[in-house]
Amino acid sequence: MKIFGRLLSVAVLFGFSCLSAYSIEDTWHNDLRSKFLNNDAVIMEINIRSFNSNDINGDGFIQEKMGEKKGTFLNAIDRLDELKNLGINTIHILPITPTGKLKALGTAGSLYSAAAFDTISEDLYDKDSKLSLEEQAKLFIEEAHKRDIRVIVDVPACASYDLYLQRPDLFVSTPGGEPVVPSDWTDVRLLSVGTEEKIDTNVYSLYKDFVKYMMSLGVDGIRADVAHSKTAAFWKELITYSREKDPEFLWLAESSESWHDAISPYAVFTPYNKLLEAGFDGYYGSFFNIKDWKNAKELYSQISATLNNTKKFQDKKSVIGSFTTHDEVSPILLKGQNLSDMMIWLNATLPVNSYFVDGFQTGDDYYYRKGNKLADETSTDDDMYFTHRGKIDIFNFSRKPGGRNVEIKNNFLLGNNVKKSILPVLNEDTFTPLKTNNQKVFAYSFANNIKRVVTIGNLNFDEPVKVTVKVPKFNPKKQNVLPIKISDMPDTKKGKVSLTLKPGETVVLIIHELL
Repeated sequence: MKIFGRLLSVAVLFGFSCLSAYSIEDTWHNDLRSKFLNNDAVIMEINIRSFNSNDINGDGFIQEKMGEKKGTFLNAIDRLDELKNLGINTIHILPITPTGKLKALGTAGSLYSAAAFDTISEDLYDKDSKLSLEEQAKLFIEEAHKRDIRVIVDVPACASYDLYLQRPDLFVSTPGGEPVVPSDWTDVRLLSVGTEEKIDTNVYSLYKDFVKYMMSLGVDGIRADVAHSKTAAFWKELITYSREKDPEFLWLAESSESWHDAISPYAVFTPYNKLLEAGFDGYYGSFFNIKDWKNAKELYSQISATLNNTKKFQDKKSVIGSFTTHDEVSPILLKGQNLSDMMIWLNATLPVNSYFVDGFQTGDDYYYRKGNKLADETSTDDDMYFTHRGKIDIFNFSRKPGGRNVEIKNNFLLGNNVKKSILPVLNEDTFTPLKTNNQKVFAYSFANNIKRVVTIGNLNFDEPVKVTVKVPKFNPKKQNVLPIKISDMPDTKKGKVSLTLKPGETVVLIIHELL
């Protein structure tokens, strides 16, 4: 057996060059849909109002009267090179619509409590610039495009109490005439969408105007919040409208095979497959369940189900590797650095679009020192710094996502680089679970006629395990083994790879045919 390389040499070997979507005339040509359907999007979820904020006193929140700076479109530009250098080629921006100030959660209001759909939140405006808010937003998107970074914007599923007071005709009411509070989201009210037979034209017009506005800003796609809360007919008409203007405009549904219930007895529920039939290009799958997986069969079942689900449609579909999102607790808090590494390498070695939330790349635990305590100042009727423990803040003007874990950052970069090199192999759709002698160890491969990618991981985050993985047709005398991510070299024999995995460790090997 021949084993090559160390971490740095592998990083150089798998360094990639991005082919820009700019033409010779420096005009941006959206290619996001094609990229996504090829599993080639590496997506970072960001919150503009905290993305590059400046928290001077370290309490986790921004007090402008102290000279601290909240995130804006303009100062967000300063972090775009950082994202590009990490291998990010797409950003998913959390809602930029104005937020409700009444019955609010947090001192800035939840990003998903939309007070309007035809304008941008003034919270994202840099007052020191002579540019208008819209010009600042356009400039941010243009600067992202210059770096070959595509832009997805979130559209909220519901709307604020503020908007309800202005336009009660847009909302669902109880038999008693009260607006409906969906699920336990006390800061929003349920919008009316109509039925499959008859769309609510007033609400549809809101969303159509939103999409038209986003496209005028240069946005490349939409992520639909709680997409199952609207009918397939509603989405089909809206998606058709956007595609007539831009066939490459991406539609990503927040939907999953795991979700089966409406957000309210008064709400519709449209399953993920009907959303895909309506025109969505992709969905979330159920990879966020990683925190609950106890054995390898659960992982295999999820991968197989996802790959099979995306093949059932006439048009090509894909998914995101939704192992961590703004709705999920930081993996650092759940099971430490090794869970973060596992998420990196699952994203890197599966035929999915890699997806991360800002702060993940450096091990942020999303702890806000004054979280859920009395606020120093507020712009809503909530005087508390309301937060969800361990999740990126979406309710306040908060600190920039961070963390100090250099190992995760290096692994993050390496994983994204490796993904570019092995993507043709992954897209062969030859997912093969490999047999092991330990049910808590997963092992799978993707292969073509000259290269095989093998991923092995220990779902036991408390103890190391010795494991033997059966690799059919593997012959050390005829094949090279390149360890991409590994701590100790494996023992290889014909048809077998044996190694000791640390708690939660993930290993990636590439097996080449000898020429």
